[in-house]
Parts: sequence; C-alpha cells; structure tokens
Amino acid sequence: MTEAPLVDDIRTREDTSTRVKFYQTGTFTAGNRLLGSDLRTVQSSQERTNAITCGHRACQGCGEALGARYALDAAMRATNGNVIAVNATGCLEVFSTPYPETSWQLPWLHSLFGNAAAVASGVAAALRRQGRDNIRVVAQGGDGGTTDIGFGCLSGMFERNDDVLYICYDNQGYMNTGVQRSSATPPAARTATTPAMGSAPGNPFGIGKDVPRIAMAHNIPYVATASVADLHDLEAKVTRAMSMHGARYIHILVPCPLGWAHATRDTIRVARLAVESGVFPLFEAEHGEVVRSNAIRRRIPVEDYLMTQGRFAHLFKPKRDEARIAALQQIADKNIDRYNLLRSSSTMKEVVA
Repeated sequence: MTEAPLVDDIRTREDTSTRVKFYQTGTFTAGNRLLGSDLRTVQSSQERTNAITCGHRACQGCGEALGARYALDAAMRATNGNVIAVNATGCLEVFSTPYPETSWQLPWLHSLFGNAAAVASGVAAALRRQGRDNIRVVAQGGDGGTTDIGFGCLSGMFERNDDVLYICYDNQGYMNTGVQRSSATPPAARTATTPAMGSAPGNPFGIGKDVPRIAMAHNIPYVATASVADLHDLEAKVTRAMSMHGARYIHILVPCPLGWAHATRDTIRVARLAVESGVFPLFEAEHGEVVRSNAIRRRIPVEDYLMTQGRFAHLFKPKRDEARIAALQQIADKNIDRYNLLRSSSTMKEVVA
C-alpha cells in the first residue's frame, strides 16, 4: 500500500537527473533525427547531395572515402549545390573514377598529381572572368599530391589568395602505389620505403612538413585541421570555409587500414585516439592566427594510439623502444601546449589566448 508512492518518487528523481544520450548521430539514423535541426549533420538530411555516391572501389574502412563524402556534401549544402571540384591524382581519384565509371555527382575535374591547386586557380579565374561569383571551387588531394608533389602549386595558390578551398585528405603515405613514405608520414612509422629495419627502424625523426602551419604562414583567410573522428566538426569547418572568399585550407586526418595496418572496423577509433593523444590537434586559424581549438576530453598516452597500428609494432616488439616512444610523446605534448588542448570541456573551442 505504501510502496507505490516511494517507487514513483524514486522514478521522478531518476528522470530529472538522467541525461539522455544519442548515439550514431553522424548518419541518417534514428538518433540523428531525434536531435534538433541545428545539431544534425548534413548526412542526416534526405536532401544531402551524395557528392560521392556508392559503387566506388575504396578499401573497406577507408577514412578518405568517409572524409570526402562529408566534406563535399557540406560544401554543396553551403553553396546550394554550386561547387566545382578539382581532384589530384591519388587514392581518391583512383577508387572513385575507374574509366569509364565515376562515383561523383557534381562537376568534377581530374588533374595531375601535382597541379590540382593550379587547375583550381584557373577554374576560379575563369568563373571570375565570366562574372559567375555564385559558383565556388574546391580542390582536393591526398598528402602525396599536397605536401610533396603539388606543394609548389599549393603555395602559389595561397600566395595569390585565389578563391579556392583546398582540402588535403592525409593518410600519411602513398597508399595506392604501395604504401611509400610521404612528407606527412610520422616519425618511426613503417612504410615500404622506411622499413622496420636497422638501429632506428621506420621513418626518421626530424623530417617532414607541418603543412597547416605552413599554410598559416601564407596569412590566408582560413586554415583548419579536422578528423573523421569528429564528423560534426569536419562539416562545420567546411561550412565556415565556404562562407569565406580567398585561399582556404583544410587538412583532414583519414586513417588507412592498408597502410597503417589496423583493423578495418577501427578507422574511427584510431582517428579518435590520434586526437585524444595530441598527435593530431584540431584547430582553426584566420589570417595566420589560431582562433579556435578543440579541447581533448580524455587525454591518453601516445602509446595507446601507436599500439593500434601495425606500422608502429616494431616500437613494442621484440623489445620495447622506450626512447623513441618517449620522443613521440614529446611531440604530442608539444601539440597540446601549443594549441591549449587540455582546458576544461566547458570552454571547449574557446579562443586560444
């Protein structure tokens, strides 16, 4: 007789203290449709463009295919579908356009490995000459076509402040040609050209390029880093970039199960560990100054990230390489300090002091 009111009271207290969590909110799922319209992803809408659609030949678990889909669909929505894409040779071009087929559902041009930025600049100039200011240009390529072969054209595009958004999908190597090293390959990583042999196996320390910071040095309107670990953030940064004019650059981390030697089901997990360890900081910069960064919610040691990938296996077997693991931890710690990534979650994405 007296139990029912007590149970009701307990339920009431639980109802007021328990927060409802939605999972799988990055796609057109029930969880996403339960969110407010301002919190939903572009992919949650049936009006999404599907700029790169099904039927392509990307490997299972390919981070680049996922990143390109979210980036291009966000760019299309931001411009009411008025986007021309210029694509460098690389994984993205190879798996999406095996002649005579294509997975692209927008105006799309294939260029050489090294001149996507130059071709995109030409397209933007032609549109400007015709007075077609409503049509925007996006250039895209992998880290090989961006940080190595196409770097000169990219720097020229930045220096002229051409009205192009350039997106680099960084899988840290030349994956479709046999997993060779690029200038974006991290220290100690095993590739076909930096094998796990000798006294210092893997990619040497002290080489490579930090292209987002080089882009900032050009004082262009917008530079950002993004990851397939946070697809909301990726879409927001593409949308912000498309709201601006002039040269813009977004560098997206896209794990590669083939080259990184991780399980295909772990692509998002590996990308998340890169962010949470500080190995890959997420930030935005305008006119050469960092204006926002994404705080790390749960910091992890860098070895938790390294141990998920076969390309770093030689750091742990047959003998643990303490010195080189510590050197990689120092790189992550420096990123955390530089971009102020350990502030409280309540001030996430605050302006960096």
